[in-house]
Amino acid sequence: MKVGFLIHSLAVSGCRYRVLQYIPFFREQGMETSLHFFMENWKARRKFYDSLRHYDLFFIHRRLFSPAELWYIRRRAKKIVFDFDDAIMYRSSSAKHPHSLSRRIKFAYMTRRVDFVIAGNEFLKSEVLPYTSKVEVIPTSIDLSQYGSKEPVNHRGPLTIGWLGSSSTLKYLERLMPTFESLYQRYPHFQLKIVCDQFLEGGRVPVVKKKWSAQEEEADLRSFDIGLMPLTDDLWSRGKCGLKILQYYTVEVPVVCTPVGVNREIVEDGVNGFWAQSEEEWTRSILKLMQDDNLRREMGLKGRKTVEKSYSLEINAPRLLNVLKKVAQG
Repeated sequence: MKVGFLIHSLAVSGCRYRVLQYIPFFREQGMETSLHFFMENWKARRKFYDSLRHYDLFFIHRRLFSPAELWYIRRRAKKIVFDFDDAIMYRSSSAKHPHSLSRRIKFAYMTRRVDFVIAGNEFLKSEVLPYTSKVEVIPTSIDLSQYGSKEPVNHRGPLTIGWLGSSSTLKYLERLMPTFESLYQRYPHFQLKIVCDQFLEGGRVPVVKKKWSAQEEEADLRSFDIGLMPLTDDLWSRGKCGLKILQYYTVEVPVVCTPVGVNREIVEDGVNGFWAQSEEEWTRSILKLMQDDNLRREMGLKGRKTVEKSYSLEINAPRLLNVLKKVAQG
């Protein structure tokens, strides 16, 4: 089976976790794969689309095409699978109004005309169902073979509350800065570590500003004692697939998160992490973890088991391969 994968770039986390990490497994199973990047130039795109007849299946990650362009692709591709892991039919959390007619038209047209849709969570699947029943949820997954267990930490320095993500999601963390100021007055034995390409100022709270790099990502995750995933409760956030939480869990770091969307499924409140919405809940949950070494260790271990059970590459790579085979075979 010959499959062409279309992604945005190697640097985008969704591309890495929903496409790139599967390719070695696919090749081991005898699939012939090729990787392609979306091109701005129409002439170059059209040349690529004209070559799609050589593939048994064309896999598109996240890209919404105009009806005219998808029509051109559809006439040349034998089979098409569309995979997405964000609420791309809506505007982002920073937009004044979430609904977008142009996005909805593209999304509806595309999901009706591809051969199969893979959604990152149940909320995203629910957005597909009005247009097609050919959809399955395969969650964003982690290759656990790349991560070992977290070594026990004997703390002599400050605890590290960590956040890792893209600058587009930094706005969620910014809302917690007053909480950190309040916490620091009660427990001035911690620092906030931000791993990103942009940063926030912490006032009196010490902030470690670390530029993200793929090579150092695991080490940065291991340096956290507590991981955070704050969100706002809106349509865009409900489509998120909880990657931050999964990354924290792979290195056995306990989590405090906003219970929005898939976060509610991954994190069981009081078992493998805490839910928090109000400033009081964030303060109470973080403080409880800061003051109890054993609780952090216990919740971190349970978090790792959560990934092993439902969100690992070992579990979901065969599922994805099975979907692609079924679609290709028609």
